[in-house]
Amino acid sequence: MDREPRVMALSLFFLICLSLVVVVNGFCEEYEALKGLKSVTAVFDVRIGNPKSAALNLKLIHETFKDKSIMSITKEPAFVVAFIGPSVKLISKNRDGFSPEDQRLLDDIATTVSAMVKSGIKLEMCLVAAQIFGVDPDSVLPEIKQVGNGWISLIGYQAKGYSLVPAY
Repeated sequence: MDREPRVMALSLFFLICLSLVVVVNGFCEEYEALKGLKSVTAVFDVRIGNPKSAALNLKLIHETFKDKSIMSITKEPAFVVAFIGPSVKLISKNRDGFSPEDQRLLDDIATTVSAMVKSGIKLEMCLVAAQIFGVDPDSVLPEIKQVGNGWISLIGYQAKGYSLVPAY
């Protein structure tokens, strides 16, 4: 009688282990493009000026970073989000000219930015775009690194093997 619970527990343990192997392998099976990869590196070129669309896209980038299919390949994917063009207006603490609804979306963007950084995603903002769109660099969310020219960053990341993902 003592032996039966141990056998059942051991059987359950092996069943759980087998299920985990099937599930983890199944995630990569879902995406043919992920087969054979040992790492995932991507740079997201974010140029969205609409707060609603930007909030949605940033949440999707964060969810993609945490996706089980990505995590089954590597526990530490390397993602960079580069804010270029009109998107720089959405990462400023200056909310002048935005409707109350858009201001709530800007709060969502700021919250998502903080969560992305905590997850390990790097964020950069183009100072050329900030100048063009009248964004004071001192007003930019503190989690975001400021770079002189976002295109140079995109070139550098791509030269290092990062996949370019446009978000326009």
